[in-house]
Amino acid sequence: MAIARAISKKPQLILADEPTGNLDSQQSLNIGKLLADLNAEGQTIIMVTHDAEIAANAQRVIKMRDGQITA
Repeated sequence: MAIARAISKKPQLILADEPTGNLDSQQSLNIGKLLADLNAEGQTIIMVTHDAEIAANAQRVIKMRDGQITA
């Protein structure tokens, strides 16, 4: 529901903190595709995730370890 509220007004920027955190693997893939589609339509998405499979679809990945940027 939170994702639906966040995208309903078509914002230019979406901040997503662990958007797939409590979802099963299929729903995680669905949300990943939704976010990718929104990005393809021009929306900027900044996402924090521990899910490497979801992160692999990003245009840019910044990794952190112990509060420091590592890549």
